[in-house]
Amino acid sequence: MQKILQHVVGKDGINRDLVLLLVIGGLYSLGIFLSNTFVNVYLWKQAGDYLTIAMYNLAIFLFQPTTFIFAGKIAKKVDRIIVLRLGVIFLSLFFLFVLIIGEKAATFNFLLGSLLGIGYGFYWLAFNVLTFEITEPETRDFFNGFLGILQSFGGMVAPLSAGFIIANLPDNIGYTTIFTISFLLFIGAVSASFFLKRRQAEGDFYFRRVLEERKQNNNWKRILNAHIFQGLREGIFTFVITIWIYLVTNSELALGMFNLYFSGLSFVFYFLATKYIKPHSRKKAILFGSVILYFSLFIILFQLSYVSLIIYGILIGIAYPIINVPYFSLTYDVIGKAWKAKELRVEYIVVRELYVNIGRVVSILVFIGGVTLIEAEKIIPVLLLVFGTGHLFIYFFIKDIYLKSIPNKETLVKYQMTDEKNR
Repeated sequence: MQKILQHVVGKDGINRDLVLLLVIGGLYSLGIFLSNTFVNVYLWKQAGDYLTIAMYNLAIFLFQPTTFIFAGKIAKKVDRIIVLRLGVIFLSLFFLFVLIIGEKAATFNFLLGSLLGIGYGFYWLAFNVLTFEITEPETRDFFNGFLGILQSFGGMVAPLSAGFIIANLPDNIGYTTIFTISFLLFIGAVSASFFLKRRQAEGDFYFRRVLEERKQNNNWKRILNAHIFQGLREGIFTFVITIWIYLVTNSELALGMFNLYFSGLSFVFYFLATKYIKPHSRKKAILFGSVILYFSLFIILFQLSYVSLIIYGILIGIAYPIINVPYFSLTYDVIGKAWKAKELRVEYIVVRELYVNIGRVVSILVFIGGVTLIEAEKIIPVLLLVFGTGHLFIYFFIKDIYLKSIPNKETLVKYQMTDEKNR
């Protein structure tokens, strides 16, 4: 596979570990898209209220950054491949626990969210650090784009397959089937990790020092602020759109079709974004994608139907790759140019994750307060309009990021990063 990728894209920097990391990322995406897309619906069918879903997602975003900090400390002492395995193991335990408790899942919504958040924390800390170490500036856009293609492919195939399985099997047998398959895919990801070259960092964990670095480094401060606003949108959009699709159609297969359109467009545009978005046009690309992302909301707010939701899915499938390929890469290059980036790369990744989850938690807390005090059907559209501006604010923070490449001259550099998956 390594030689095939080198031949296709013509990059000599594509090594064995890079390919293995893509394989692990692909298996992870398949497992998550197959089942996690439907967990919110699974809980909704049992509880029938937004608060249960919101508390489940709140637990995810509370435990994910907490685990990131803990995982960062571990990654500075032991092989970070072990941290990656811990993440996949906790994700496997999440699906195993769902299988065990079955129809009582809604009762344990916060516990389930906690398990998933811990799994995400370990997995993404290790995956992001490994991405930073295994890729070079010359291969980062390729890696980020190709990973996006794999994620989009998983987003096309997995939810549609899962929706078909659930729709054609009686009772909850369909859900049991897809949760079992996800469990096996994560076991495959753990197995693949044993072929990665061992990587161990040395030194103490300087989390607080890197957190305070934003006072000295304006680029670091700007990218962190951008991640808060990224999180503000992701917090409630992660589950509200999914529930709306199910409420409109009462069909898991329809949800699978939505993801097919969304991920199909993402698949194409991740490839195009990787190939055609050049360094000089990346800020404009982020702005353009953010405008599409925000105004796509108006399609579903004034006329909520399955057709309008599909059109919305198509538009965000176009917008996310245009934003993410340059935005994620910029994050890594800001880190790469930061103070003691080589020695403290783990801490920089942890702090970045803390900021994006601050945004997510604030978003969901406001949502919980809103649906508690005001009728859900009235407050949710308002919250979507407000928090939907998150990616527009990203542009206003990153537009002033410039990184010095040669003395007395500032040039905009390439940027890269991996994180997932949100609607």
